[in-house]
Amino acid sequence: MADKEWFEHIDGHKDEMVRFLTDIISIPAVGPGSGGSGEEHKAAFIQKYLRDRGFGKILRFDAPDSDMSSGFRPNIMVDIKGRSSDRRIVVITHMDVVPPGDPGAWESDPFDAQVRDGQVTGRGAEDNGQALTASIFAARALLDTGAEPAFDIALFFVSDEEETNEKGIGHLLKEGVFRDSDLILVPDHGEPEGRMIEIGEKSLLWVRVKVKGKQCHASMPHLGNNAFRASMMFGSEADRALHERFDQRDDSFDHPLSSFEPTKREPGVSGINVLPGEDVFYMDCRLLPLYDAEDVLSVMRGVADDIESRTGVRIDLEVVLNERTIHPTGPDAMIVRNLSRAIEMATGKKAYTGGIGGGTCAAMLRNAGFEVAVWETVLNQAHAPNEHILVDNMISDCKVIATLFMMGDF
Repeated sequence: MADKEWFEHIDGHKDEMVRFLTDIISIPAVGPGSGGSGEEHKAAFIQKYLRDRGFGKILRFDAPDSDMSSGFRPNIMVDIKGRSSDRRIVVITHMDVVPPGDPGAWESDPFDAQVRDGQVTGRGAEDNGQALTASIFAARALLDTGAEPAFDIALFFVSDEEETNEKGIGHLLKEGVFRDSDLILVPDHGEPEGRMIEIGEKSLLWVRVKVKGKQCHASMPHLGNNAFRASMMFGSEADRALHERFDQRDDSFDHPLSSFEPTKREPGVSGINVLPGEDVFYMDCRLLPLYDAEDVLSVMRGVADDIESRTGVRIDLEVVLNERTIHPTGPDAMIVRNLSRAIEMATGKKAYTGGIGGGTCAAMLRNAGFEVAVWETVLNQAHAPNEHILVDNMISDCKVIATLFMMGDF
């Protein structure tokens, strides 16, 4: 079958793709770690859609989770036979989304998708609804037109990507669902031209910083010990020490330096006239591959010890997440070669490889020994208010994925 036939099928289903995307945006799938109810309802919608459209073999690999009323986090796999089972093209997208954040920063309800001027706006539109939709409709174009892909195809729709990956990719790895010969695409990061193939990620370290002082009335600070002041001291001094110690640059990454960012802060005292006895905040650290998380924690501990001795507070550092990328994908890996060729065939663009500071589930797969390419055409709207995508990008990405499905060894 000629490329033109399945490209025409994709173009002809543009409106349905947009409807599907708006439908899944309308089903919030925020994880329990962020106060949400998880992915169960979105998974049920996706599974019914696949079944109704003739996707034959649909499997579930649900991960037990006591934080969920259902008792599990869903993971879906669609299996499609190709001309050869020697290899399998695997596309992994995730169903969960981050919380909307400040509702006042949104121009519309984050979970009521808006379609306007060739854009779809809503929480999860880019992260990861665009790619999830594109992967389904790429496979459907082949099924509906009778095209036989070069290799077997597996579409995965996973949970827990925005929090720990343990109930998604981590669970699937334990279940042994991946094959050594799999060619894995994770369409969950990219740039507006759709040319960058991500082959490596920075290591990810999340740290909870808890400062314990003594609460008292703000008019009598000598009776207490202001945890907030000590917390600000730690944040400022740790920021300086970390950037001085870990200052190497790698221009193959989208942000070429390691980063150390204070992010979430837990609620403290509610009264203006109350001197806080406890302050808790978090740091998001993204480390270039040459650095180790233990060294970062050692520098942070040194700063904490110094502030403790000067102020009398206690500072506890708790590692929330420590995910080190050990095995980046080689630029000559088969999945990278085939994807590069598919991008050029479908769009006429020349792809290039690089690394990112953002975390995807590819890191866990790479550390398990799999070669993974991360690619998508995005506006870098992930986690932002008024998150949106261009419909034309979704259509173009769908054609690239369909082309990838039809390719053999390259």
